[in-house]
Amino acid sequence: MHHPPLASLVLALSLSSTLVGAAPPLSAYAGQEERAIKALSADEVRSLLSGKGMGLARAAELNGYAGPAHVLELGAALALTPEQLAQTQALFAAMERKARPLGQALVEAERKLDQLFANQAITPELLSRSLEDIGALQAQVRETHLEAHLAQIQILTPAQNKRYAALRGYTSQGEPQAPGNPHAH
Repeated sequence: MHHPPLASLVLALSLSSTLVGAAPPLSAYAGQEERAIKALSADEVRSLLSGKGMGLARAAELNGYAGPAHVLELGAALALTPEQLAQTQALFAAMERKARPLGQALVEAERKLDQLFANQAITPELLSRSLEDIGALQAQVRETHLEAHLAQIQILTPAQNKRYAALRGYTSQGEPQAPGNPHAH
């Protein structure tokens, strides 16, 4: 005599005991609790402190507005004139001078927020004020990098912008025509 219900019960019990003994899934944040500033990785802190873009200008970059750091890297391939090279170097230096102190202020604001939570000193008012400060600094850092992309288009010719997009591997190679671009033909 065959007992399918008993076999089903044994199978169900063995599966449930396997599932009960399984470890719960780890959080995507596991390991990040050891960070000095929980909301920022060490690489993000280094990038902010050094004035790096960290992808903050992606809206410009991926819509055909070259960035000065990459233009300098690709200078020979873009056949920059000495004047274009000097203008791009000056633009990059100005961007870094502005971005570094903003990045430092942002890192410090994140550190303060982290410490408020770590010390269990956070209040709704302190949270709101901290987030306003952080949001304003994030916007300023991003604006600094986007402004540099906007200024860079005034320096390159449309052909150089198109070449830049190809060298960077972008499939859409639109050529934005910035108002007042002296190189636009």
